Amino acid sequence: MADITIIYHNDIVKGTLELLEATNLKNLVKPHMKVSIKPNLVLAKPASYGATTHSEVVEGIIIYLRKLGISDIEIIESSWIGDNTKRASKACGYGTLCEKYQVPFYDLKDDEICVVDTGAYQIEVCKKAIETDFLINVPVLKAHCQTRLTCNLKNLKGCISDKEKRRFHAFGLDEPIAYLNKAITTHFCVVDGICGDLTFEEGGNPITRNMLLAGEDPLLMDSYCARLIGYNFHEVEYLGIAKDIGIGRVYDERTSVVELRGDEKPVQTKANSGLVKRLAKYVKEDKTCSACYAALISGLNQGRKPKDIIHVGQGFIGKSGKLGCGNCCSKFDNFVPGCPPKAVDVKRFLKER
Repeated sequence: MADITIIYHNDIVKGTLELLEATNLKNLVKPHMKVSIKPNLVLAKPASYGATTHSEVVEGIIIYLRKLGISDIEIIESSWIGDNTKRASKACGYGTLCEKYQVPFYDLKDDEICVVDTGAYQIEVCKKAIETDFLINVPVLKAHCQTRLTCNLKNLKGCISDKEKRRFHAFGLDEPIAYLNKAITTHFCVVDGICGDLTFEEGGNPITRNMLLAGEDPLLMDSYCARLIGYNFHEVEYLGIAKDIGIGRVYDERTSVVELRGDEKPVQTKANSGLVKRLAKYVKEDKTCSACYAALISGLNQGRKPKDIIHVGQGFIGKSGKLGCGNCCSKFDNFVPGCPPKAVDVKRFLKER
């Protein structure tokens, strides 16, 4: 099995099912287990805003687990301070989902708290997050205004008390987030990369990728996902701390990554926010796959703006020009290789122009 498995799919439920079937999950869970699913419902905004986990991803996980004979399934989450978890779950379609499959949803703001000693920190953790047999972490791949990336490791912040959330911010987030992953074990990760926000965790600047990712090591997944939105491993401080304290390993050239339906990356671009529209003025696109377009926009947002227009898309295969993004522009004078390229490579490319 691959370390990281990726799928591109326009049907989120079917894509999730196909993704999971290609992973080792079937060998990790047993029918007698209590399985807890932890999405990101940070606030009451639909997933299309780029901040919250699509309910269809969780639906696919539930269907898959049921096929494996697992009946004891629950969804656990608490929204950020200042928002209401129940309102967020309703806005994101989880009320309908839970009713359809008779799966309970637990607002962790109402859960019992226990203190876990991680060595460096004593952390107030919600009991359901540590008393489960198997925790499936289902974050959104998106940026964060303070930590740059929020994905698997930071998603566990929804499993602590509001009081503890405030304390995390007082400590500066990075170190507490790393140690939180000593207190709570993620057993499997399914990352919602459908349309995560380009710039920060609250949503509003979504960029369509139609991508789902899965794997067992949350740190490995996060260090790979950081590259997808334009950051090297060392630029996300809590990833380095997590590595040092033994949470997992980090992405390198030895990591096995498998793409499913790589030839079906959707030809779909959406400049559906003011920020993306402003960055799109530097781009000429023709038949662009969303993953490639997302990498380019992410790189443009963080990097130097080019003096010349940068081209992207299948419409430029075999054509020439000055600047291109992706293997479709391999005949250009200068281009970022990859199908799709990673945002971190786009940022580096722009810096060198």
